[in-house]
Amino acid sequence: MKNKLFLLLLFFLCLTAFSFSQESNGIRVEKIGSYKCGRQPKQVIFSPDGKFIIMPLLDDTGFDIFSLEEKKVIKRINPPNSKKVGFAEGLFIPEKNIFLVSQMTCANLYEYSYPDFVYKRTIATEGVWSKFIAWSAEKNILAVSNWVSNDISIIDFDSGKMIKKIKTGKAPRGLVFTDGGKNLISLSFDSGIIEKFNLDTYTRTDYISIPKACMRHIVLSEDKKYAYVSDMYNCKIYKIDMKTFSILSSAKVYINPNTIDILKVKGREYLFVSTRGPNNKEDYTKRSPSNGRIHIINTENMSIVKTFEGGNQPTGLNISPNGKILCFSNFQDENIELYSIE
Repeated sequence: MKNKLFLLLLFFLCLTAFSFSQESNGIRVEKIGSYKCGRQPKQVIFSPDGKFIIMPLLDDTGFDIFSLEEKKVIKRINPPNSKKVGFAEGLFIPEKNIFLVSQMTCANLYEYSYPDFVYKRTIATEGVWSKFIAWSAEKNILAVSNWVSNDISIIDFDSGKMIKKIKTGKAPRGLVFTDGGKNLISLSFDSGIIEKFNLDTYTRTDYISIPKACMRHIVLSEDKKYAYVSDMYNCKIYKIDMKTFSILSSAKVYINPNTIDILKVKGREYLFVSTRGPNNKEDYTKRSPSNGRIHIINTENMSIVKTFEGGNQPTGLNISPNGKILCFSNFQDENIELYSIE
C-alpha cells in the first residue's frame, strides 16, 4: 500500500514538474470575454495606443470600433458606399495619424484621421476586389492586393494616385514590404505561390511554389530575417528564410489557418494562428460544423506549444501593442474574443 502511494505521489510530482516546465517555456492565455459586433468581422486591428479594436465587417455597413476600457462596441463608422458592404481589411499608419479600410465591392480605400475617425478621402485602387493593404514608410507608398484582377496596386500616399499595377499569381492576398521598401512579397491564394517583386523595376525576382497551396497571410520576424506564411489548403504555417528565399520548416495546424501574428517574449518569438475549422458541406460561407482553434507556435522549432478552442470560424487575429491582449474574431458568431497573455 505504501509503495502504491509512493508511486502515485512520484507520478503526481513528475506530472506537476512537467506541467510547470511546459508553462514556463510557453505562454499562458486566459479568456477575458466574448463581445458582439457586426456581421462577418473579417479582421481585427488594435489601435497604436491600444485603446481600441477596429473590426472591418464583410457583410455589414462599415467597421466597428470596440473600446478596451468599456468592453463594448462604441461606434459604427459608415464609409462612402457603405450599403455595398464588403469591408475586408484595415491598417493604421501611426506616423500619419490615420486609419485605412478597404472595400472589396468598390475597389476603394477610405482614409480616416485617428483618434477621432473623421473621414478624409477615398483612394481608388483601380483593381477588382481589393483586399489587403501594406505600407512602406521609406517609400511613402501603399500596396493593395486585388483578388479578382490578379494584381497589386502601388499607390503614392500623398497624392492617392496609382503609380503602377503589378501582375501576380491568381487571387493575391497577403503582402509585406521588405528591405526598406525595395521589395514586396505577395501571396497568391489560387496559384499557391509566394512571389518576390523588385519595386525599382516592378518585376518578379523570385518565387516559392507549393502544390495545391492556398497562401493567405504573411508576417515578418522582428529582425526581418524570417517570414511566416499561412497555407489554408495544406493546413500549414511556413517559416521562410528571407536571405535565401526558401522554406526552412513548417508546422501542421488545424483546418483552414487564417490570420497570424507574432509576439516576442523574453527573447523568444511566438506565432499566434487562427484556424477557421472545417467548411460547411453546403457552402464554405455558412456556419462550420464545428468550432475553429487558436494555436501558439514556438518559431524557433515551429512546435505548437498551446492550442485552445475559438468560436465558429475564427478569422481575424491581432495582439495588442503592449503584447498583453490577444483578440480574434469569430466570423460566423458575429463576435470577438479577448484573452490576456502572460
